[in-house]
Amino acid sequence: MGKIPAPFYRVVVMDSRTKRDGRAIEEIGKYHPTQEPSLIEIDMERADYWIGNGAQPTEAVAALITLVREGNVKTKEQGPTKKERYEAAVAAAGKASGSASTPRKAEKRTETVEPPAATEAEAAPPESPGTES
Repeated sequence: MGKIPAPFYRVVVMDSRTKRDGRAIEEIGKYHPTQEPSLIEIDMERADYWIGNGAQPTEAVAALITLVREGNVKTKEQGPTKKERYEAAVAAAGKASGSASTPRKAEKRTETVEPPAATEAEAAPPESPGTES
């Protein structure tokens, strides 16, 4: 469920013969990996009940269940937000190079460029092909 930059998952019990996105028998938990800290909630009583009745968890759900059972739920550390990290980087860049965030305007050239002077061969008028001296 969710969307591309913000996925979240439901942990459900399903019959293997139903469609992947079909109706679930029971929702037993949820997993939000992008939340800070990441959220893993699984009703272990219901998970144990269904596993005892022959349900086979997928690899991903089995990994989540082992994390919850061992108490080793890995959550994202509460650190600075993306905006705070950006502002710190801009401040550090500003201190290092002065006013680097303000682009300098190109200075207008005031000098004029003169065409190169013509050489003697180019300055002489062309001779007609039939008259030689």
